[in-house]
Amino acid sequence: MVKEKINSIRTYDDDGFRRRAACLCFRSKSEDEILLVSSSKHKDQWIVPGGGIEPEEEPTIAAVREAFEEAGAVGVLGRKIGVFENVEKMHRTNLYAFVVTDLVEDWEDRINMGRRRQWFSIDAAKVELAYKPVQASYLESIDKHVNGVKDS
Repeated sequence: MVKEKINSIRTYDDDGFRRRAACLCFRSKSEDEILLVSSSKHKDQWIVPGGGIEPEEEPTIAAVREAFEEAGAVGVLGRKIGVFENVEKMHRTNLYAFVVTDLVEDWEDRINMGRRRQWFSIDAAKVELAYKPVQASYLESIDKHVNGVKDS
C-alpha cells in the first residue's frame, strides 16, 4: 500500500524542488542509535522518517509531525543538520536531529499501513540505507558532527 494523504498539497521551492522535512530520530544525545521505519513501498526496506512540508508549515514543525506520523516518535527537536537535495526525485529535505523521549504504541502509519520501526546503530543504518544514497548521506553528516569534523 502506498501512502496517500487525502488533503495533502505538495509545496515547491523557487527552483521547482518539492519541499520536505525529516528527522534523524536518535535514542539519546550521544547519537549512536537511530530509529528507522519500514518503507511504505517496500516493506522489507528501511527509511528515515520524513515527508512533504504542507503550505504555510515551517520545516521544523513538518519534521516533528513526520517523526510522529511515520514512527510514533515523540521527543526534542535539536539542531538543523542540513538541507539535502535529491535531483533525481526533485526534492529538497530539511533534516534535523531529534532525540526520542517516547514511542507511542499505536501510531498513524502502523495502524493504516502496517509500518514497522527499529533501532539501528549508525553503522548498521548506513548498510540499511545504502539503496537510498541521499538518506545514506544524512548519516555521513552525523559522522562529521560526532567526530568534530567541520565542513569548510
